[in-house]
Amino acid sequence: MRTTSTPKERRMTTTVQDNAAESRFEILVDQRLAGYVDYRKDGDEYALPHTRVLPEFGGRGIGTQLIVGTLDEIAARGGTVLPYCPFVPKVIRDHPEYLELVPEAQRGTFDL
Repeated sequence: MRTTSTPKERRMTTTVQDNAAESRFEILVDQRLAGYVDYRKDGDEYALPHTRVLPEFGGRGIGTQLIVGTLDEIAARGGTVLPYCPFVPKVIRDHPEYLELVPEAQRGTFDL
């Protein structure tokens, strides 16, 4: 679980957590569900097919925070990522420190 605060007119607390029962990582903003990224897990490999940010949280960078928090958690678990959702490779390109999570043989598939 990763919690961050961001400066705005008021402080917003975000938490990324694994909801294993739903097979998704979720981002909570001030303890309210703001978005999620679905996953399919096979051993230590996480396929990420879909990301969703709820409309009322759009335009605040919540999606990027969700993916970064998800990638941090997967890295901490020693996992790898197959970023099928097109938003995930974009975040990885913007944060190249996560490139190593994508198996080298698969990187071309995701334009990485």
